[in-house]
Parts: sequence; C-alpha cells; structure tokens
Amino acid sequence: MNPIIAMEYSDDRLRLVDQRRLPGAYETFECRTWRDCVFAIKDMVVRGAPAIGAAAAYGAALAALEYSALGAPEFGPAMRAALGELRRARPTAVNLMWAVDRMAAALDASLGLGPGRAAYERLKAEADAVLADETDRSERIAEYGAALVPDGAVILTHCNTGSLAVPGPGTALGIIKAAHRAGKGVSVYADETRPRLQGARLTAWELDREGVPVTLIADSVAATLMRDGKISLVVVGADRIAANGDAANKIGTFMLSALAERYGVPFYVAAPVSTIDFGCPSGDAIAIEERSPDEVTTIEGVRVAPAGVRVYNPAFDVTPAGNITAIVTERGVIRPPYGPAIAALRPGAGEGTL
Repeated sequence: MNPIIAMEYSDDRLRLVDQRRLPGAYETFECRTWRDCVFAIKDMVVRGAPAIGAAAAYGAALAALEYSALGAPEFGPAMRAALGELRRARPTAVNLMWAVDRMAAALDASLGLGPGRAAYERLKAEADAVLADETDRSERIAEYGAALVPDGAVILTHCNTGSLAVPGPGTALGIIKAAHRAGKGVSVYADETRPRLQGARLTAWELDREGVPVTLIADSVAATLMRDGKISLVVVGADRIAANGDAANKIGTFMLSALAERYGVPFYVAAPVSTIDFGCPSGDAIAIEERSPDEVTTIEGVRVAPAGVRVYNPAFDVTPAGNITAIVTERGVIRPPYGPAIAALRPGAGEGTL
C-alpha cells in the first residue's frame, strides 16, 4: 500500500488532499497564493496541528513569490501582513504559530537578499525543512509509541491523527500503524468524532486502507466499552500542550480521559515537541476555537436540528495532565511529573535522557 501523501509542493503550488471530500472522493485542493493557504486552514481542507503548521509555512513562501516584484521598502511590510494572517487562521494549534514564527525568522535572514526570486527560494527551502522535520518527528513518535502497545491490544482513538493530519505516518495513528506493522495483532475502535466526523470520515478510512482492523463507534459508546473492560489503552493526539502537561485536543478528548481514569485504562497523548507551548503555564491559558453552529445543526448540508436553536460548538477541550499516563514525543516518552520533563524538552535545554 502506497503511503498517503497529503501535502506536496511543486511548480510553485501547494497541493493538499482535500479532507472535506473524504472518504467519498480523493481530491486535491491547490493553493496558488498565500490567501488560498489561509482559506485551506480555516475551512479545514487541511487539518491536524503539524499539517496546519507545514501548510502555513508554504503559505509564507507563496507570499514571498507574490510580493517578489515589490521594492525593498514594500516587501517586508507586505510579508509581515501575510504572516500575520496566516498566524491567525486558527487559534488553538500551536504548531501554526511555531511554523509562522520559524518562517518569520527565515524572512529576517533573507531580507539582505532583497525581494525577488532569491527571497522566495530561501523561504521555500525553509518550508521544505518544516515539512521534512515534521515527517521525521512523526516517524520517531510512531517508533517510541509502538513500544507501549502490548500484543493483542484493543485501542481506542479519537479524531484523526494519521498521515492526513501529520506529515509522515502520524502521531496517535502512527503508533497504531507501527504496532500493526510489527505484528502485534492490534485492533481499533475509532470514535466518529462529532461534529465534523473526522473519525468516521478520515480515521476509519486511513486504518482500513492500512489493513488495521477498525470498528467505528458513536462517541457515546466509549464509556460502555471501557466499563466492560474491552479497551486496552487510549491514544490521542494534541493541538497544544501546556508547560504543565495539560493537553488541548479535539472536543471529546477530555471526556475520554476522565473515563480512562475511572476505569484504569492507560491514556496516552502523542505529539511532537513543536506542539508544546513552553510559554503557556497550563490549559487554562489555551485559547479554544469556537466554530460555526452549522457544524452541529447540519450534516452534509442537511439540517438535523431546529432552525434558530442555540449552539455551543468548541472545537477543542483540555485534558488535565493528571489524566494523562504518558506523552509520546520524538524525543521519547515522558511521564509525570510533566513540568520538569517538559522543561527538559525546551529548545536549548539539551538532548538528555528523558
């Protein structure tokens, strides 16, 4: 089975697998401008924290291409305005801010080149590096995480954390794929993940394509499965991890962590170090995106709720560090107390044993 290539840059264009169309159609969405990248991030053509960051990095390169004909006095301000729009495309996933900040640093380093093709090539190379780095990180996360999975494990996962969301094999799904390829005989229950149904549309599709035995469930079934002892472990991704280990992920994750705590089921979070917000002291400081009511009141354009009903639709929730058994990163597996373990991962803190 060929790997899923959800993001590819060539001929000065970013091509993304359009995740809004899956599983019914495997189509690509082409970003020709940085504004297309902003749209793709906001409208969830591309989703998953690492993939969002990489898409924003290529958006910065496309901005440099668009503004390459400007004079030196205009180029810098135009680029910074574009970077600001990219940074604000979605508020919760810290990889987006991290990638844009990395591109801003590359921009500063390229200003001596002046506008023109040279600056674009410099930023495009940096975006390529972001994509390559995230791919390498997910491969290492998969390797570390698979070691935590016992033979014959029945795994519960939430939302989508595979190759569609993360360059490479994925984070939580990368771990599952690695355990499957290692012959551990794993099987998966995948939450449908309301309201966008990423589990039903994307995770079930990815796992079935990989040959991993997968059973799709309504989100509300998870409690019964855990109570009845049918789940060996839960593994999820994260869009932002605070310095104390609190983790923001797709809405419904906190509920799963509380159930896992109640029934003694190991609960793992898988994410690259780029997902850690070292300046965020706890989950209380994480901005939670609230999305359109239409995501709840309609399914595929068909209304399923009364017109005018009030809707609360947060895209994420925060799982407290106390509910997390371990966090799997490309630097290794960290366990409580998370504060010191996470501080050791801060850039410049060294590459010591975790």
